[in-house]
Amino acid sequence: MSRRLDIRPQALADIAAAATWYEERQPGLGERFTREVVVAIDALLPNPLLYRLRNRRLGARWCFPRTFPYRIVYRFAEDVVTVVAVIHSTRHDRHWQERF
Repeated sequence: MSRRLDIRPQALADIAAAATWYEERQPGLGERFTREVVVAIDALLPNPLLYRLRNRRLGARWCFPRTFPYRIVYRFAEDVVTVVAVIHSTRHDRHWQERF
């Protein structure tokens, strides 16, 4: 079974904004953030159902990068993993729910 990965433009913008913020605080940290997010997203493809449903109506699930307090919000349907947001874990759910 072949799964596809779809990262929405807003999620890519989230990653870029957070990486810029980290890079401004400490050189190299933005690159490390981006690398960890990519690793976490790549790990979704083999088993996208590993993480529990957080919103059944929307089909939303999320996972976390190893050392950064961010949520990678995604859905899995019809063999496609769609990443809709990469947001700080303290942000309210409405910030990602409006993207579905």
